Amino acid sequence: MFYRRAGVRHTSYAADRRLWPLAFDRRLILLLAVLAIAAPWWLTPLYLTAWALPMVIWATAAMGLNLLMGGAGQIHLGYAAVMAIGAYASIHLARAGLPFELAVIGGGLAAAAIGSLFGAAALRVKGLYLAISTLAMQYIVDFAISHVPAISGGAQATLQAPPVVLLGVIPIAGDAGRWWVALAVAILTASFLLNVRRTGYGRALATIRDKDYAAEVIGVNVFRYKLSAFWTASFIGGVAGAILAFCYYRAITPEQFHLDVSIQLVAMVIVGGLGSVLGSVLGAAFIFAVPLILNMAVLGVVEAAGLDLSQELVAHIPLAAYGALIIGFLLAEPLGLAKIYDNIRKYLMVWPFRHFG
Repeated sequence: MFYRRAGVRHTSYAADRRLWPLAFDRRLILLLAVLAIAAPWWLTPLYLTAWALPMVIWATAAMGLNLLMGGAGQIHLGYAAVMAIGAYASIHLARAGLPFELAVIGGGLAAAAIGSLFGAAALRVKGLYLAISTLAMQYIVDFAISHVPAISGGAQATLQAPPVVLLGVIPIAGDAGRWWVALAVAILTASFLLNVRRTGYGRALATIRDKDYAAEVIGVNVFRYKLSAFWTASFIGGVAGAILAFCYYRAITPEQFHLDVSIQLVAMVIVGGLGSVLGSVLGAAFIFAVPLILNMAVLGVVEAAGLDLSQELVAHIPLAAYGALIIGFLLAEPLGLAKIYDNIRKYLMVWPFRHFG
């Protein structure tokens, strides 16, 4: 079928450690990359800016959170605050005259520094206590942004993002340009995280995730690796927040980074699949796109059938269906959408036979 291992012969460690040893996987990745790059030509401007662009940015943020939750086993309920730090810091740096690229990196570094500061305090606890500690970060950052005029201009103020200019000479004004910038950041993030899992650093994080005290016994410095996971995840979140501010919102307010955003990001990671880069993308697509699709579907059915339903009921039917879908997916496969894809892939590897090997 599609995923046949015939012809795959590992004659070196490098070949054995390839990200995609199967030819079909490589062709599929190439096809998806071509479709993503060509999206401005086959998607309408409305779908590109209202669906594809924010989805790829949220997928980038979910990848960073997944490194922390799925890679190191550390829950974080304040990730929207990390993105807010990156967004505000990058805009202030750009306004101060830094090029766009350095402003985005600076926003990531600011988010990493503050996220690591809270992470260092939170890493003395774990489990639900760690969740409450990161939740405190969310509230503290929300309060600081809203009540310090030097950061946001005030609770009701709107901070405009400067125009995106690559390398100081290439202005990015259209929807297609902003899409390619966001897509490039997402691809770089995914490439980094896919390779992290194959390094000693990634294996150390996996050991900590499974049993942190056992990792300490075999010589892994648990505190240092956990803190570095907080730093890396916060940096990715800060960069995602900066891209969100420059390429999607283009004007930010404190209301855009409240607790509900953190909860949505956690849902993306869990529904997509912990510890999976593909799961982060699928989870972001599911959490972001499914409510829109359900709204359009319900409105279409109501109008086509001529049903006399109240506006309140029509508004709540998609929400109920959305919740039922999440519960159904998690009941069918608790490890998320990425595991469902992996199950299908493994089935096709041995089809038409029932069992592997």
